[in-house]
Amino acid sequence: MAGDARPPAGEGEDPAPGVSPGGRPRQPIGGPRPPGGRRSRPWWARLLARVLAPWIDLSIEPQGPGEALEGRPVCYVLEDYGLSNALILDRACGEAGLPSPLLPLAGDPLGRKRAYVALSRRNAGSALELATRLATPRKPKKKSHSDSLARLLEAHRVDPALDVQLVPVSIFVGRAPDKNSGWFSVLFSENWAIVGRFRRLLAILLNGRDTLVRFSPPVAVRDIVAEGLEPEREVRKVSRLLRTHFNRIRAAVIGPDLSTRRLLVDKVLSSAPVREAIADQARRESGDADRARAEAWKKAHGYAYEIAADYSHPVVRSASFLLTTVWNRIFRGVLVHHLDQLKAAAPGHEVVYVPCHRSHMDYLLLSYLLYTRGIVPPHIAAGINLNLPVIGTILRKGGAFFIRRSFRGNALYSAVFTEYVAQLVAGGYSIEYFIEGGRSRTGRLLQPKGGMVAMTVRAFLRQPTRPVLFQPVYIGYEKLMEGNSYFDELSGKPKEKESIWALLWGIPKVLRQNYGQVVVNFGEPIPLAGLLAEHAGGWDGKPLPDDEKPDWLSDTVDATTQRIQEHVNSAADVNPINLLALALLSTPKHAMGEGDLTAQIVLSKKLLAEVPYSPLVTVTPHSPEQIIAHGEEIGVLHRVVHPLGDVLRVDGDTAVLLSYFRNNVVHLFTASAWIACCFLHNRRMAHDTLLRIGRTMYPFLQGELFLPWDEDGFAERIDATIALFVREGLLERVGEDDGGILARQAGQSDEVFRLRALGHPLQQAFERYYIATSVLAKNGSGALGAGELESLCQLAAQRLSLLYAPAAPEFFDRALFRGFIQKLREMELVKLDRNSKLAFDERLAAFARDAKIILGRELRHTIEKISPEAAPAEDAPAGSGS
Repeated sequence: MAGDARPPAGEGEDPAPGVSPGGRPRQPIGGPRPPGGRRSRPWWARLLARVLAPWIDLSIEPQGPGEALEGRPVCYVLEDYGLSNALILDRACGEAGLPSPLLPLAGDPLGRKRAYVALSRRNAGSALELATRLATPRKPKKKSHSDSLARLLEAHRVDPALDVQLVPVSIFVGRAPDKNSGWFSVLFSENWAIVGRFRRLLAILLNGRDTLVRFSPPVAVRDIVAEGLEPEREVRKVSRLLRTHFNRIRAAVIGPDLSTRRLLVDKVLSSAPVREAIADQARRESGDADRARAEAWKKAHGYAYEIAADYSHPVVRSASFLLTTVWNRIFRGVLVHHLDQLKAAAPGHEVVYVPCHRSHMDYLLLSYLLYTRGIVPPHIAAGINLNLPVIGTILRKGGAFFIRRSFRGNALYSAVFTEYVAQLVAGGYSIEYFIEGGRSRTGRLLQPKGGMVAMTVRAFLRQPTRPVLFQPVYIGYEKLMEGNSYFDELSGKPKEKESIWALLWGIPKVLRQNYGQVVVNFGEPIPLAGLLAEHAGGWDGKPLPDDEKPDWLSDTVDATTQRIQEHVNSAADVNPINLLALALLSTPKHAMGEGDLTAQIVLSKKLLAEVPYSPLVTVTPHSPEQIIAHGEEIGVLHRVVHPLGDVLRVDGDTAVLLSYFRNNVVHLFTASAWIACCFLHNRRMAHDTLLRIGRTMYPFLQGELFLPWDEDGFAERIDATIALFVREGLLERVGEDDGGILARQAGQSDEVFRLRALGHPLQQAFERYYIATSVLAKNGSGALGAGELESLCQLAAQRLSLLYAPAAPEFFDRALFRGFIQKLREMELVKLDRNSKLAFDERLAAFARDAKIILGRELRHTIEKISPEAAPAEDAPAGSGS
């Protein structure tokens, strides 16, 4: 019911005036109202509503819930009965312009003098409900809510003109944190228990100002009756469907009904895969068999407790109070986009959050934002290095479960961890993990690691009852808390080990900083079912045993990780620091005149608007002047006042850090940067040549930047960008033969300056490609293995950076060379020979010739000169056998 689709407003043919889309005469929303409207509610309801009013503040979802009712009578359905719930519902209906639930439907088909029913009844009494009993006479027999539903269904069978809609309404008291609330109110926030009336009264007094009322799409009773079931079976079916619906909504808002950590660990240890792993471990031990089994079980038990989260709702809510203060102190704001599509899709799904990983703040930020917006925080896979004293316990109480860096050589740990993840998936717990494996030090998305995705897919295949939904999330910062440590690591210093003392020592410094604004964008969700339909044609939808590993499993996991990274990139945010970094890092001294910088920002924003990457990409609305002022405010830019015009610059260390923020969004400018690169060392180029070489280079750019198009799609973006460049005067068409000739202006005009600035972010990628092909050519076919080639390329890139020009830190990133070599192999430009060496033919030389068109002669000569040769193998020692 929560996921029922309905056509958007304005879609389809308009009905005749006064007639609903179904052909029925229109009535006021919710059906005809008794005389007097809301004023004719019972006197005690009006009195108690006034008493309750100061203690209640409502958030109503969705906005305008009456739009879907089509003027038909309404019967509201609550999850459980309580006078407080009835009064909250009545107030919400009043604020939303809906009919009161405390007034009967026409003819009172419920037989209750009310227009709502509830599925269960509370088991104790509150002061409010006690007052009601004093105000209303006792009846000799209580009417159950099943009786009310039965009466409603029977009335529809008797009266064909009756057409009531059931509207499920979920009420949650105590969801959003309030900086003025005390910790005591945490104890009375919403949970799964049907609490007593006194506890409910305390919850309202403490948390009533954070009350969420969620109206679900209506269900037509007429459609239920049309199925023709027996009356008793009909009532049971409706009750079951409604209860399932409420459970789905509650699970989406406050999380599944959490078992204790101990019970979940018991489930893990009693599962068949873990029992088998324990037996295998015991068999490998020498000595007494019973003792070996006991020791193996003890070890598995220790692993499970080392891994398992210990989610605590009071701790999560208490942390939300603290984090509200922290975010307000260090950030200028936290913006969230595209969350509504997740809220619509989440009920009934196992949601797996897969954000990019830029900072340790990612864990806290995403959980906090979900919690404050009415979605349960996920269980988060965290590195075991974060299991520090005190901090580790707090993270575990907040939903973190810990994972070792490597499972290699420890089959028992692997079995326990895999089963724990499987239990989370089967139990409906939302999960969060980072498929990059660690934080990006360069600002680019890292090549994904499929371990956690594979576990998730296997868990679903083992028990395919609850559909899995991967939710990509892009997190964009303007300034990183780890910026200095990243700079040190990129400069060659070893990574420092986390410690509780370093963390505590750094807190005062963090709280004194201004880290700008943070943007969290939710990308397009990825249903696992769709990926299985594409790549697992041999799967029949039945449970798959743990020991069965079909051929399509690896392809499905790889396709899933690739799709996730593409969807993260497609939800990117372009903030002021991204735009400043793109412009300023394109100049040798990382400085620009204010007018040039303003023009470059305008051009970048125009490219994003007129050749959009994705409808989910968001761009800062600020003007270039505001962007420059913001950069100065947070200490990224320095202004040098000069009589001929102010100059904006960044210093050396800041420039290295700014490359991180440029790399966050470089994929959005791939087509424009490619075109600009082609004209860095060429005055003219045929349009067809530009497209042909673009298609040749695109697979390498796609693999490196996780671009979503095929070669034809990239060619279309090139054409659209060329048209914009011509309109802006950056290029001109000088001929029509063979698709036309494109030319840039001569000399050092402003247009040439802007074109070169656009091409700079991609230039070093082509330099890396040429380094790899040059090293291969210099050593010859069949001379180098893949690992050897990676090492030599890294050395050549480091030397080029020292001799020619300073490069961005990722220029000599070994992983990027590894990805390029892998793509060469996939395209069969190089192959492994019998000795596991890389062999190639003349096609690689043709690829290198295309690269010459992009790179300048001096740079090509330097690369060819510094390309190293592999050290010759040492001669065999004397006396060795032949």
